[in-house]
Amino acid sequence: MRRFRWTALGLAFSFLSFFSAAGAKGDVLEGPDKVLVEKSKRTLSLIKDGQVFKSYRISLGREPVGPKTEQGDGKTPEGKYTISGRNPHSQFHRSLRVSYPNASDKKQAQNRGVSPGGDIMIHGLPNGLPDFGKSHLLFDWTDGCIAVTNNEIEEIWGAVKNGTEVEILP
Repeated sequence: MRRFRWTALGLAFSFLSFFSAAGAKGDVLEGPDKVLVEKSKRTLSLIKDGQVFKSYRISLGREPVGPKTEQGDGKTPEGKYTISGRNPHSQFHRSLRVSYPNASDKKQAQNRGVSPGGDIMIHGLPNGLPDFGKSHLLFDWTDGCIAVTNNEIEEIWGAVKNGTEVEILP
């Protein structure tokens, strides 16, 4: 079933990419001291010394409203985290690990008797599918992650260091 979903997404995105050009590869950016995700605006912003110097349009988890509360809920978390690692061989075109769940997320899930989930990433588009560029923005499609184009994750990957603060707002 999961393979069918990816195949269907790939075909839909391939069709939509005909109507949407992929973004151009950006310049190397100065390292931000914070990554700010505003779910309601569908933006990820890189911030240095309190100033936004670059913003990206994003797709979120398939159930974007509200904070992630348990594994499998399809929600993107809300709160303060860090970039805790990176995976150049991800099933998506590169991924930066977000340190979800934090202590508060774990406690909330424990109180409810559920797993908080994990593996929340900022990542590019699925490997093995055509680069459908910005057409991925037409709907929220991840399992709770934050998705950008492949060119954009290359730019973010080069700018954002492990340990950088990530704040995800509703």
